[in-house]
Parts: sequence; structure tokens; C-alpha cells
Amino acid sequence: MAREFTSVGVVGLGTMGAGIVEVFARNGIDVVAVEISANALERGRTTLTGSTDRAVAKGKLAEADRDALLARVDWQVGLDALHSVDLVIEAVPEHLDLKQRIFAELDRVCKPEAILATNTSSLSVTEISVATTRPNQVIGIHFFNPAPVMKLVEVVRTVVTSADVVADVEALCERLGKVDVTISDRAGFIANALLFGYLNHAVSMFESRYATREDIDAAMKLGCGLPMGPLALMDLIGLDTAYEILDTMYRRGGRDRRHAPVPLIKQMVTAGLLGRKSGRGFYTYERPGSPVVVPDEHTPVSTGAALADGARAIAKVGIVGSGTMATGIIEVFAKAGYEVISVTRGAEKSAKVCEAVKTSLNKGVVRGKLSETDRDAALGRVTWSATLDHLADVDLVVEAVVEELSVKKALFASLDEICKPGVVLATTTSSLPVIDVAMATQRPADVIGLHFFNPAPIMPLVEIVQTIRTSAETSATARAVCAALGKTGVVCGDRSGFIVNALLFPYLNDAVKMLEASYSTADDIDYAMKLGCGYPMGPFELLDVVGLDVSLAIQRELYLELREPGFAPAPLLEHLVTAGYLGRKSGRGFRDHTKR
Repeated sequence: MAREFTSVGVVGLGTMGAGIVEVFARNGIDVVAVEISANALERGRTTLTGSTDRAVAKGKLAEADRDALLARVDWQVGLDALHSVDLVIEAVPEHLDLKQRIFAELDRVCKPEAILATNTSSLSVTEISVATTRPNQVIGIHFFNPAPVMKLVEVVRTVVTSADVVADVEALCERLGKVDVTISDRAGFIANALLFGYLNHAVSMFESRYATREDIDAAMKLGCGLPMGPLALMDLIGLDTAYEILDTMYRRGGRDRRHAPVPLIKQMVTAGLLGRKSGRGFYTYERPGSPVVVPDEHTPVSTGAALADGARAIAKVGIVGSGTMATGIIEVFAKAGYEVISVTRGAEKSAKVCEAVKTSLNKGVVRGKLSETDRDAALGRVTWSATLDHLADVDLVVEAVVEELSVKKALFASLDEICKPGVVLATTTSSLPVIDVAMATQRPADVIGLHFFNPAPIMPLVEIVQTIRTSAETSATARAVCAALGKTGVVCGDRSGFIVNALLFPYLNDAVKMLEASYSTADDIDYAMKLGCGYPMGPFELLDVVGLDVSLAIQRELYLELREPGFAPAPLLEHLVTAGYLGRKSGRGFRDHTKR
């Protein structure tokens, strides 16, 4: 039988600590809330009452339940007030020496059987525990912000934490309505270990001016379905907090250079640009603490006139290819009012593509998203062809053939001979160097990457990939076309992975390495990222959907270009691909899909 916790103490009543107080009090547990001073105590009380008042206003909490919740909290200054509680959770700033001092004092104050817990997100629970005479009763209980809302709790055991203590805390998490993942004491635990490498990489992209802050954030929100872009998330977390977590992970986690804080982060912290809490970070906010972003000197001008400035007129579009992506792109352009020429290798493939486009448009009619008149008009704009010569008078060509450089180069060399001067030639490659394709022509200034996401009719993002030879006129044309299609175009340079894949796949690769090291299970890692970070899918769910072979190929490309040891494909990923375990399409990947 798990022990019954009738009273708990919470030390540190900032946003996180006050949220933890609310979690316990909401679930009928008496809380002793402790701060270092009366002023700090009052700030914590204000945070809690503000949160519960908002819950009442939104109809999520009855007034009587709020009053009962607040009555369960005993507000105190000083650790001596914790002498009789069953469990203490410390939620003070992420400084090891501060936490060790507090735990040494808690060891003196608290009753012998009390469990002492830290809410640290990155520091060593073991190093904190040795400040006490009861390290077997010390554990990490890492809540996520905002604690009353987020379902995940990482339960962190050290090598000496008692099995009974772990079991008692797991039962407590269940009582609180939380999903717990129990793991050992390693830098960053699950969520932060996977999240902060990705955030640091995004800052590096911004620092090198590879893409704008808006385009990096839009790419990850629209391309991956993430709740926030990485730079906006850094502002929410606080750049000072992010710096401390990254620095700790770098020092404790094998000195992986990807966790070494990007210099820009330290510079911004030194300058007081800490994110939302200071009113300015990567973005500028209405006031300190406000979530409302306001324009600043870096905000792009996005009026229609500015977007079209310098763009060529596009009326007729050629699309080359017969796969799923080509089919989707044909539909997108035809529905947007463009005259489309679809070119495939042979009449049989053209017929199949035509049928696929008709089927997709008919589904739109059935779902009420498209009228029959608009469907017929879209189909009427498409000409089906089996010869490239029919592209002689188009204004834009979009290539969507197989991802093999030799095939694409041969196609672009042919287009160079066939197409009239001034035509924009675009490749939809997701991983190959656009410059290699461009240099197969005598007009590299007219070549650009337009990376649509699958399914193209639904996904709102297009990565616009400029090479060092792409002209400003070609880029302006690509941006204007994306806007006319109703898509969000994000502009980036011609590097492996562009924005989305360059940020996404190292994160997925890190998750595989974590599983490979037996640190946690695939289920718990997926839970951690979905429940702790709000991701729509966990990394192993996503890998099985994308295909392990596709993921491995992209990761190899990233590694070959960047030569960063941390980007080397996880051996487990390579072994699974060799064994034919490719994900859903083969019936088995990280999970067995044949039994579902």
C-alpha cells in the first residue's frame, strides 16, 4: 500500500511553485506554501488567486471549490513551518548551491520519514540529495509549466532512491490526475534533453541569419503542428533559464556541442533581453510579462504590394511528376486559378494522376469544402501531357519527380532547352542541394526551391529555398506565388534539411539514441513530448509515420553536410532499416502495426 500524503510543503512560489501549490490544493491535499520573505509570499499568493479566479471566470472551477482550494493553503515565511509535512517539493531557481543549502535545512527541519523532492528540470538530483542525511528519501518530481494544466510529471530516481519512495510518488501522481514517467537521474531527463538541443539549433539558425525569427517559428508550427515556434518558446521559458539548462546539460551530458549555448543567448541575457518576463527577447512584447507581441524594428513588412514587388507575372504553370506530391501540387495550383500543364512519363501515368486529382477534388465537394462549380473549373484548368515540349510557353515549372539528384539534373537540363527565357524553374526537393539542380541549367538565377509539405492541398507551409545564384526577382516571384496559393512561404538558404527537417530530424535521432541507451521506453518518451511539450505526436509515432528509411536518409544528409558528431544517425535506426522495419508502411517500425 502506498503511503497517504495528507500534507505537503512547497518551497519557492514563483510561477512554477504557485502552480504546484494549486495542483495539490485542487486535489484535496493541505499545502504549506513557503517563501523567503513576506513580499515574495504575497507575490505567490497573488499568482495563485489570479490563476484560480481565471478558472472561475472560464467556468472551469466553481466559486465554492475555489474558496475551499485557497483554504487548504497555509502561507508561511521560512522553512521551519515544514516540520510536520509528509512531502516537500522545492521549486526555487536552478542553482545547485542554492538547492543544496535548502535541502540541508529541510533535512534538519522535516520529520525523519518525510520525502524531500526537487522540481529541477536539469540539475543532478543525486548532487542535491547528498546535501542531506537521507539521500534514499530524495527524488525528483518535475512538473511542467503551467503545472495545473500540463499532464506530465517526470519522476526522477537516483541510484539510492528507495523503491518505496518511487512507488509512493508514482501513486501520488496518479491521485493528482497526472501521467508520470519514471526515469533515472540524467541531464535534461526526457523532455528537456530532447527539447533544448532543438531550441539551441533554432537560435543558431537565427544567429547566422539563415532565416528570420518569424519564418523559423512559422515553419515549425505549420510544418510540424507544434503549438509554438522555437524562438517564441525560448521567450516564454526565459532566455536566462534556457541558458542555465543548456549549460548544465552541456557540462553534465557529455559536452555535446549541440547543447553548448549559442553565444547569442548569453549576449541577450547579459543585455537583459530575457523574453516575455522582461518585455523583450527574440520578440518585443506589449509590456513585461505580456504574451502580446508588438511590432519592432525587425518585424517584416508583409503588405501585398511589398510582397509582389519585383515579382514576375505567373499565369501558366507546368508541373512535372506523377507521385502523391505532384498530384497534390496540381490540385493546389488549379484551385487557385492558375492554368496548369501536368507532364508525366506516358499517357498511362497521366490518366492515373488525372483520376487522383478528380478523386481528391470530389472529396472536397462531399465534405462541403468545395462547390461542384469550383471543382469543374479547377479540372478545366488542367491540361494532361506526356511530353516536356508542352512546357515551352509556361511561366513557372514545378518539378516533383523522384528524390535522385541525377534524375533532377537531367530534367532541369531539358527544361533549360525547352522553356522560354524568364521562366522560374522550381524543385520540390526536401533534402537535395538546390544549387546542384540549378547548375544543370544555363539560368541558375531563375532556379529556386519550393518545398511543399504532404499533403500539399492541406499543409499550409512552403519552404522557399534560395541558392547563392537565385535572383531577387525569382525569390519575389516565389513569395508572391505562395501567397496567391494561400500558403505561408518561409525563406531560407540552400542548406541540407532547410528549416523544418534540419530542426526536426536531429530531435527524432536524439529520441532514438535515448531509447537505444535504455534510458526510457518508446511509450514514455512519446508521452513526455506529447504531454510535457504539447507535441501532436511523440517522436516514435512520427518516425513510424514518416518511415524509418526516409528518416535515416535525411539524417545521413544532415550529418554529411554539417559533420557534427551529434548528428550521426543512431545505430538503432540503421539496424531497424537494415532489418526491413520501416514503420507503418512495412507493418513494423518502433512498434508493431500488424496487431492494430
